[in-house]
Amino acid sequence: MTFHLGYGTNGFANHRLEDALAVIADLGYTGVALTLDHQHLDPFAEDLPRRVGRVAARLSALGLHRVVIETGARYLLDPWHKHEPTLLSDEPGARVDFLVRALRIAADLGADCVSFWSGVSTVEADTAWARLRGGVAAVLEHAERRNVRLALEPEPGHRVQHLGQALDLRKELGEPELLGITLDVGHCVAVEPVDAAECVRRAGPLLWNVQLDDMRPRVHEHLEFGQGQLDLPATLAALEESGYAGVAAVELPRHSHAAPEVARRAIGALRAGRWLGRAERRVRERPSVIGSLFPAVGREVGRTPLAPDTDPRGLVEGTVDDQARSRLITVLAGPLTAEELATELGELYRYGDDAERRGVLRGLNELAEVEGLRSAGLALVADALRTNDIRLVAAAMGAFAARHLDPHAWRHGVLKCVFVGVPLAAVASLKARADDELRRMLADFADERRAAGREVTADALELLKEGR
Repeated sequence: MTFHLGYGTNGFANHRLEDALAVIADLGYTGVALTLDHQHLDPFAEDLPRRVGRVAARLSALGLHRVVIETGARYLLDPWHKHEPTLLSDEPGARVDFLVRALRIAADLGADCVSFWSGVSTVEADTAWARLRGGVAAVLEHAERRNVRLALEPEPGHRVQHLGQALDLRKELGEPELLGITLDVGHCVAVEPVDAAECVRRAGPLLWNVQLDDMRPRVHEHLEFGQGQLDLPATLAALEESGYAGVAAVELPRHSHAAPEVARRAIGALRAGRWLGRAERRVRERPSVIGSLFPAVGREVGRTPLAPDTDPRGLVEGTVDDQARSRLITVLAGPLTAEELATELGELYRYGDDAERRGVLRGLNELAEVEGLRSAGLALVADALRTNDIRLVAAAMGAFAARHLDPHAWRHGVLKCVFVGVPLAAVASLKARADDELRRMLADFADERRAAGREVTADALELLKEGR
């Protein structure tokens, strides 16, 4: 049994809840993270029991088998102050009451847990911690009456912003059976000292709710997958390997303006990431399976450029299948000797199509520092540079070529890029290796182009200017 992919309703703020649930289910999600809010199951509505019953029926009919209750609504309790009051406030009663209401709703929906956070500290640290401990203890009493689990989420900037602090609080409270962890994997990127996969492992069996999004270090901004520095395949693999069987829901609360398309892209990335994580594990356990996995990569993860706006052909940054194949090769390098690795790369290149060959070259660039690959790798680079396939040529002039091609061969590789239309941004270490001889060759080439009435690319002209 593995976890359920879900989507957070706070990313569908402009949809009616019933419509949001329908879109989420139609896209193939099987779980939902339901944020209680004015427009989405208002916990203060007079006809709340009827509304909860209708939501329960809707979840069942749509095949949304698992649900978690989220309590991060911004202005639900105070129309003037976002997220106030919290458990750390001078008067936390409204927050406690809200969490108790959330527990009742969770019980009626059969939810996995109620997720909550500590709040931002506006008082001295020890005072805030004491208030938090008391508030959580009070809510736990109600959780025990209804046998509903509470999952504390470390939140950047809050009194509890690190996983370790959440675990410390649980320990101080006597390790209550109904108190566990919500882990936002993007937060791990932003503030944790270890990556998200390691956070998953550290949370272990106390991990009851997972929020999925991308982030950059030290920046608390929820991003779509691929826009930050989250290692999505490794994170999803860690969830599977840990035995996590709950909801892992996309958390993109500021993307409601384009919710259906964002949710569509997200599940595509998640499916690809899950496949790649499993493929990496298989290669790690049995390297020979890479021969059957390599051809399937494009079908499983897609073939779109990694930077479609700035690199629409994938010549500089590559494509998603380039990246996936490169990762598989990096994993392959672990259990093999250099000689075995060279043989395997040669086989993958020799019998692969153009996309697979490109993947081998991109992977070779990740292994540029590996001793023992020079001779075999140079043979592959030389073969690629004899073609007029611009994506093969671009992949061939990466880090491996920059490190191992002799000056004469490297210069001709650069000239080949200019000739076939590969941007020089694809050439690794261009500025470091460019010399007067290369510029002379480029100048001769430019003169020939002008004499024939043809244009010279701007990046080639820029390189010529730098030598003056």
